[in-house]
Amino acid sequence: MQNTVRIVLVNTSHPGNIGAAARAMKNMGLADLYLVAPKVYPSEEAISRAAGATDILDNAVVVETLEEALADCQLVIGTSARERNIPWPLVDPRQAADLVFDEGLLTAFVFGREDRGLTNEELQRCNYHVHIPSVETFSSLNLGAAVQVIAYELRMKSLLMKDAPVVASKWDVPAANVEQIDYLLEHLEKVLLQTEFLDPEMPMQVMTRFRRLFQRSRLDQQELGMLRGMLTSMEKKMK
Repeated sequence: MQNTVRIVLVNTSHPGNIGAAARAMKNMGLADLYLVAPKVYPSEEAISRAAGATDILDNAVVVETLEEALADCQLVIGTSARERNIPWPLVDPRQAADLVFDEGLLTAFVFGREDRGLTNEELQRCNYHVHIPSVETFSSLNLGAAVQVIAYELRMKSLLMKDAPVVASKWDVPAANVEQIDYLLEHLEKVLLQTEFLDPEMPMQVMTRFRRLFQRSRLDQQELGMLRGMLTSMEKKMK
């Protein structure tokens, strides 16, 4: 499981929370930590809170954008505490763990800022949103605690699957990754503007809905190539 799950922390304010997240990960057998533009890092406070999980901090990858952290991932699950204008597929932590093992893809779990979570734009980059069902009267979880809940469910699922027979991958062609989907959407938007299907003055969240469609469809690389080829053919005809 270590090689297939990535924990991504976005714009973390308090370095102690990075250390707490690293400790939660190591407790449950995870190792791949990405930090997107942390406010303070590296930090002695992070090391102190990691309490023995400093190897995870030492190997953490620090990037400037979420796009960099997710580029090679094939499944992205973002933590969300509230409903959005455009509904997105929603799962609880146990269902999220099931997805990781059922799909067998490089999966990122994305955690937002301590004070306001992930933005709508960041959440739209996710295939699923995961909601931890805490009580409504006191629903806010510390970042380290939220990582612990997700990591625990992944650990429990891995233990359940430990003696299960190995099932052949459902993918005859590798699944498309985030970067490839982004290029497809950029290409699609360019063509839709050329055909005037898309009005730049009144976008009406059309491209957001196309993103949700493609992410829900879980395209493989051959299917994505077919769509890119179709768009290229349309461009040639328009010339």
